[in-house]
Amino acid sequence: MSEANVLLEVQNLRKYFPVKGVKGPGVQAVQDVSFSIRRGETLGLVGESGCGKTTLGRTVLQLYEPTGGRIIYNGTTLFARDLGEDGKPLGKTTAVDMLPYRRKMQIIFQDPAASLDPRMTVGEIIGEAIDIHHLARTRAQRTERIEALLEQVGLRPEHAGRYPHEFSGGQQQRVVIARALAVDPEFIVCDEPISALDVSIQSQVVNMLEDMQKELGLTYLFIAHDLSVVRHISNRIGVMYLGSLVELAGSDELSVHPLHPYTQTLLSAVPVPDPRASRSRKRILLQGEIPSPMRPPTGCPFHPRCPYATEECARKRPPLREVSPGHWTACHQVCGADQN
Repeated sequence: MSEANVLLEVQNLRKYFPVKGVKGPGVQAVQDVSFSIRRGETLGLVGESGCGKTTLGRTVLQLYEPTGGRIIYNGTTLFARDLGEDGKPLGKTTAVDMLPYRRKMQIIFQDPAASLDPRMTVGEIIGEAIDIHHLARTRAQRTERIEALLEQVGLRPEHAGRYPHEFSGGQQQRVVIARALAVDPEFIVCDEPISALDVSIQSQVVNMLEDMQKELGLTYLFIAHDLSVVRHISNRIGVMYLGSLVELAGSDELSVHPLHPYTQTLLSAVPVPDPRASRSRKRILLQGEIPSPMRPPTGCPFHPRCPYATEECARKRPPLREVSPGHWTACHQVCGADQN
């Protein structure tokens, strides 16, 4: 990947949440995650509930302060904190003032109703970001910009005077998107932006995000549960399990040649519209419970539930390595797929 084309780079990112009265690092929500996103690309992020997807997205934006690792945006290091084997910081921590980068890096939240202030009108919500970053010289320019943003997301200018509770869930999410676009961002974390919406509305929002990406040259980190949606909108897909990135590949490559056993399990659960094909598919059922992120297993985080696990898997944590061009996986013995 050309370094000049990389907009965001994350290196060994960690996020731990201390637990009062409990010794140790606490909840290890994100563990040594590394990836990069090209300018204009959509990187999808999938995994079951509680795997750390949302925490990763918010930590990249520093809505949560990272515990360790590096975040590099367009060549500028926004955060850097190296940790030793004991998890304690080594050397000096680097952190920049994030306000100028808030214009460039935005987020679309999963629950639109919870992310909108019920005491503010839609115009006030969208206009707040415009005011903070001084993007309008006059009140008339501000009003014109708010109305243009509402029309851009499929709402009407007169909606600016209404409150969030007067809108449907789909309309509220459009307001959230308009708020994110208000500051002319380059990079947007889409944190499960369609999971709270009706199926009939989901496709409209996804299509709108794709159209805006083409029109405005946006870069997305798209977080979702629905693999079929992620496959549709993403150029590449990362798979997370228990806070770790276990596989990363092109969208089509991952769908056809999943290498990690956990990825194979997720894909086997995706519904197929053809009844005959659905009956002939083999569903992979995992045994056991998901380990606690407060006490993650030694070695590979997936080994307690993996049907192919060996003693090495329990003893040594596998690194994320490139097994074929553009296809990365963290597995000591890549199972059930052609690596050539």
